[in-house]
Amino acid sequence: MIRAVLILPLLVALAACGAGDVPTRAQIDAPDLAAAAPDPDPAPIAALTDQNTAQLARLLLGLSPQVDPEEAARAASIAYSYTAQLKSEYGITDPPLIHNAKVNAGLRPRGLCWHWAEDMERRLKAEAFQTLELHRAIANHDNILIDHSTAIISAKGATMFDGVILDPWRKGGRLVWMPVLEDRRYGWRPRAEVLQYYRDRDTKRG
Repeated sequence: MIRAVLILPLLVALAACGAGDVPTRAQIDAPDLAAAAPDPDPAPIAALTDQNTAQLARLLLGLSPQVDPEEAARAASIAYSYTAQLKSEYGITDPPLIHNAKVNAGLRPRGLCWHWAEDMERRLKAEAFQTLELHRAIANHDNILIDHSTAIISAKGATMFDGVILDPWRKGGRLVWMPVLEDRRYGWRPRAEVLQYYRDRDTKRG
């Protein structure tokens, strides 16, 4: 009886942990990805010394086989360095919404989300990329939440929905980037579409 009392909880614990060491059929059949050596980075990306910049460059490079590795590395480097430059120029010392209030009160020159998007887009467009393209997008335009703007970079000829968000406002001067369709916080729409929505709304209101 005592043995049964001791063994039963042990069996329950093993069941709760999935009996850990027993491989599934899928695990047995799966290739050993850890053992496979990753493809080496192209030279322009391998030369990047900052890990975050290199990760962004790899994401940009993976947008299309036509993306130039040098352009991917250059765009990623500028996105990070220009974020730091704008943070200094904007005088950002607070979280985004507090800084917004300072801008609206005339205590800071710039730093609203659309300032970040506008300046980032302008800076990257100045590079005249041949294999990358810039877009602008707005979220929350049709609900009670504060609307939000961002710059997006994609492969040349692709839509913004196939691109990568470059959003330094969200974390108060720290660059946030991810594929557009993976952003669970904001539902992005093309800026031109949203501006037309605003014009139509204002026309209906008279």
